[in-house]
Amino acid sequence: MMTQNDFVRQMRPGNSAFYDTRSQWNRFHCDIPMIVLLLILSTVGLLVLFSASSQNISLVKSQLVRFGIGFIAMIALAQIHPRFFERWAFLPYLGGILLLIMVPLFGIEKNGAQRWLSIGVQFQPSEIIKVSIPLLLASYLAKRSFPPSFKHVFFSLLFIAIPVGLVANQPDLGTAILIAIAGFSVLFLSGLPGRYLIFSSLSLAVVIPMGWLYVLHDYQKQRIITLFDPESDKLGAAWNIIQSTVAIGSGGFNGKGWGHGTQSQLNFLPESSTDFIIAVFAEEFGLFGVLLLVALYFALIARCLLISVRAQSMFGMLFAGSYTVLFFVYIFVNMGMVSGILPVVGVPLPFMSFGGTSVVTLMCGFGILMAISTEKNDMEKKRGG
Repeated sequence: MMTQNDFVRQMRPGNSAFYDTRSQWNRFHCDIPMIVLLLILSTVGLLVLFSASSQNISLVKSQLVRFGIGFIAMIALAQIHPRFFERWAFLPYLGGILLLIMVPLFGIEKNGAQRWLSIGVQFQPSEIIKVSIPLLLASYLAKRSFPPSFKHVFFSLLFIAIPVGLVANQPDLGTAILIAIAGFSVLFLSGLPGRYLIFSSLSLAVVIPMGWLYVLHDYQKQRIITLFDPESDKLGAAWNIIQSTVAIGSGGFNGKGWGHGTQSQLNFLPESSTDFIIAVFAEEFGLFGVLLLVALYFALIARCLLISVRAQSMFGMLFAGSYTVLFFVYIFVNMGMVSGILPVVGVPLPFMSFGGTSVVTLMCGFGILMAISTEKNDMEKKRGG
């Protein structure tokens, strides 16, 4: 007969029986809390998209297919050992750069911007760079000394500057900023010395005025101006911000109910199914619904941070930490621009806004995070075996 002590010893971490009863999902390298949160956010996104698109079921089905592709890609990438990503990180980066170079030559123009390529399906190469930049820099810096030397900082900045310049030229300033933040966050997490941070701050103080004079397009300048004075062009550049803030404010605490938002249903709110979908959500579900959505996002961010802290390698820590920063900035910039506290830069809200490339690439990033998360379980089982 098995005693209580025998049972406890058998069920300790390191024993195969412990892992069999604890979760059959470990063998598939699936992080259950992350998957549950992603499924909830995806479901909410589909419901809101149905309302924001005026009950366009074909649009919802198209987004559902993209979610399906994204989840398959995520689970597939989770099966790959993190050392593989660390070793071959330069391939998606080089591939992304090549595709960005092809955009001005063969790209498709929409709304005055040339950002898409078409190979049977249309996609944005810049979305690939959002994942490949932190992947490459995490691989590059993890093999160097800490904190990084001047040479390593220089090459890291060069790796960041190339895609940022190509994306900004499309023009897509919002995505270029996200790429720069994703790359710089890897440098910061690698222990970037304080003198570099001071130098970066001083450089920004010089670059921002120069960028205003020689880099920004007229419509980008107008967006910044209307941020501080929306009434200056109520029927032009400020229209989106005014309508989105009206939608958010009219939702109150409890909202008007699913499908009953006047701003979106009566087509006052432009881009209601893409960049401004959170305004539709706020109008229909109110402040209470927005707080629940933000709680879901922060729960996912907390899970990603936990993966970063528990990572078994410097590469895993750097990638997981930087990808978490990128995901947070995604949410902050979108909600900030829709509520009128940031300029409109065309950044989608993760898992809510309609879009294919962003959904799939985000899922790919989370797949790498799950590979990093379950690496610890593999090592524990080997030690226990």
